[in-house]
Amino acid sequence: MTYSNKVLLIYTGGTIGMNLNPLTNALEPFDFEHLLNAVPELKQFSTTIETYQFCPPIDSSDMSPKLWIELTHIIAERYEQYDGFVILHGTDTMAYTASALSYTLENLTKPVILTGSQLPIGQLRTDGKENLITSIEIAAAKNADGTAKVPEVGIYFNGRLLRGNRTTKQSADGFNAFESYNYPPLVEAGVNITYHEHRILKPDFSKPMVPHFSLNNNVIIFSLFPGIREDLIRHIIATPNLQAIVMRTFGSGNAPQSPWLMKALKEARKYGKIIVNISQCMQGSVEMGRYDTGYHLKEAGVISGHDSTVESAVTKLMFLQANYTDIDEIRSMMSKSIRGEISLA
Repeated sequence: MTYSNKVLLIYTGGTIGMNLNPLTNALEPFDFEHLLNAVPELKQFSTTIETYQFCPPIDSSDMSPKLWIELTHIIAERYEQYDGFVILHGTDTMAYTASALSYTLENLTKPVILTGSQLPIGQLRTDGKENLITSIEIAAAKNADGTAKVPEVGIYFNGRLLRGNRTTKQSADGFNAFESYNYPPLVEAGVNITYHEHRILKPDFSKPMVPHFSLNNNVIIFSLFPGIREDLIRHIIATPNLQAIVMRTFGSGNAPQSPWLMKALKEARKYGKIIVNISQCMQGSVEMGRYDTGYHLKEAGVISGHDSTVESAVTKLMFLQANYTDIDEIRSMMSKSIRGEISLA
């Protein structure tokens, strides 16, 4: 049976749609139609491509939970009209957006692929054309039964589709801008496009996608370092309305054994604050029982973030805090994989 394919291309902004201002030599957004005209190859697709543009386009540094919810609305309101969605986005906060959407789009049964470029699409050496063309092809790809090949939020860059909530930006100037250190690629595109089906999430195609339209950003990220000051940590923990902390620790989840630190963390737990332990290492997982320093964190009520990225941990907390009121339930869900975001033994 032949299925018709229809993809919505959502342009939020970013380098892919920039143009060089000859007077200032600065990159500036230009009209979305010019972007499409710069890729005449799109007209060769049998897939129908329709577009939606943020007006005005934004720099990805200005991305926010409010805009993540706007993207959720855009997709949810048009969900039945399209087979897949491609979001053009600046690279700086792309991993945060991909992670957030993976949580706000529950039981996602269609591809939502974020992509962009390191060079504007109008430049001769741009990486934007291949990223855009292959993203659309993957977004439109279906199995023989008509279901989507990749029903996930992913980031496509430099020949690989990575799970969105497993991805972090690793390079400011290389074409291989993103890496998923703790989970392998879902799709690899060379001469042929190879779909690693056993790595791709399997939603319940018989049930609808459930969008969520609220996020609670009363959360902060801080990194431990040798010489970190007690008064500053206590000031952070005592911040009014702060509900959760993503604490970036050493190695496999270790922290200084300073009595004041353990006391401060226990007090934070007592007052209902959730503290999630994420390693500063790019690869590997938090194992708080491995060393004595990590064990003391566990005793203080700190939750293991396992092998989660920082981007995923902070957006997951925003999602859970907005949609669940029971702190113990949130703590429990932070230690579980709800969208394929962490690996559990």
